[in-house]
Amino acid sequence: MITGGVMSGLGKGITAASIGRLLMNKGYRVTAIKIDPYINIDAGLMSPFQHGEVFVLKDGGEVDLDLGNYERFLDIELTRDHNITTGKVYSIVIEKERRGEYLGKTVQIIPHITDEIKRRIRQVSRTGGCEICLVEVGGTVGDIESMPFLEALRQLKYEESGNIFLVHVTLAPSTIDGEQKTKPTQHSVKELRELGLQPDMIVVRCDEPLLPETKTKIAHFCDVPVDAVISGHNAKDIYEVPLQLEAEGLTRYLMKAMRLFPLEERRDWKEFVNKMESVNDKVTVAIVGKYTVGSQCAEPMEDAYLSIRESLKHAGIEVGVKIELLWIDAEELEHGLPDQILKYADGILVPGGFGARGTEGKTKAIQYARECKVPYLGICFGMQLAVIEFGRNVCGLEGANSEEFGPTPYPVIALLPEQEKIRQMGASMRLGNYPAHLKEGSLAKKIYHSNEIVERHRHRYEVNPPYIKLLEEKGLCFSGTNGELMEIAEITNHPFFFSSQFHPEMKSRPGRPSPPFLAFVEAMKKERDISI
Repeated sequence: MITGGVMSGLGKGITAASIGRLLMNKGYRVTAIKIDPYINIDAGLMSPFQHGEVFVLKDGGEVDLDLGNYERFLDIELTRDHNITTGKVYSIVIEKERRGEYLGKTVQIIPHITDEIKRRIRQVSRTGGCEICLVEVGGTVGDIESMPFLEALRQLKYEESGNIFLVHVTLAPSTIDGEQKTKPTQHSVKELRELGLQPDMIVVRCDEPLLPETKTKIAHFCDVPVDAVISGHNAKDIYEVPLQLEAEGLTRYLMKAMRLFPLEERRDWKEFVNKMESVNDKVTVAIVGKYTVGSQCAEPMEDAYLSIRESLKHAGIEVGVKIELLWIDAEELEHGLPDQILKYADGILVPGGFGARGTEGKTKAIQYARECKVPYLGICFGMQLAVIEFGRNVCGLEGANSEEFGPTPYPVIALLPEQEKIRQMGASMRLGNYPAHLKEGSLAKKIYHSNEIVERHRHRYEVNPPYIKLLEEKGLCFSGTNGELMEIAEITNHPFFFSSQFHPEMKSRPGRPSPPFLAFVEAMKKERDISI
């Protein structure tokens, strides 16, 4: 169990994922549950500005980005059951009450809400094909929203005595002269203990490694052994965190406390990090999106595109280049000159998104990539806009657009009958895993080395079939299809022009990058080397 104190954003998710990775390295099967105390049923309708990207699972679950980190660190595929929210729990309990399952009893937080929380945790733990289950409680100890979940953990720790290990993540800020302050950690642990929970280990986030005297002080006041106080100091990259925690003795202490012994010693993670650290070359990718804070800004809303950023990193490490990101505000591009704003980019990526804002700026970026032979990768909406741009500027369909934005003379993107069926069934999008058949001799087939693929989706509109023949006659190849649904659009007489209706970034892993991202980075490096 992983809880957090002092403040949000300390890195509980990365800490939990790192612990899971370390246990995997010892030969154990690990899964993860993320508890989000918000009342939303899921993250599907949350703004990326506030909550970062919406990560899509294989069964179509729309979840918090921390589950993306779990999938990447643990190399597993999770389902919607691995995300527990207040909204889900209360919804189920109320439905049971309405069906009369509580036999007229007064339905209360204890035991009914806490019992449902425990039931869900046990169900995933026992049916997830794992030996160890990580449970991260979102929010901060002391938040009113977290109280039922922390009470459920308290009960679990008693009911599953000996099989529960509680890690509390806190903060030790430093003063100007470098003194590490322990009071925030002390107060946070005190608050946790008042709820009946005693941490077995404390991971302390800090700028620099915890000093021995700081560890001793925290151990003394928080009633844990010194070996159970782990320095979670800043790392250069999140993929270094497991190795850093390993060096701090976390794995050794945790396994001893949980009566575990190593089944094997995997070194693939260390090898991946060593490979990452040895990269010297670089390429620059322009990400043209709407969730940024200004053109070419240094600190955009990167969490809105977290999986894309990590996928580029995975591919870059494999190719041997560091990825430098150039964040471009799509709205600013609408009023600027693409050849000035994008001239330093070795490649252009247009990610997914909803709504008309920034659309014309993204379309200008796609036109620039197509005409100037700059490697292009379009994802979801980035494929739809590639179709729109091609229809307008190559096929002569002036005013071509998506039905999503209202009436248009040439709706090259539309809501198809298949999507209307999905709507009638109560859903609004094509979500989760769908297959695609790849055309022989296509770039897609070369990238994937397969005839059939399965990738994750999150969108409403599709390429409109009446326009497919014209688009293909003019040179836009739909090389991946699912019946009459177009999954991949590419241009052959181009260094690299590839766009997908699906989200390949959701399945990229450290050491096993997504094929489209890998091919995109290879193309950028090749074109850059040619130009040099």
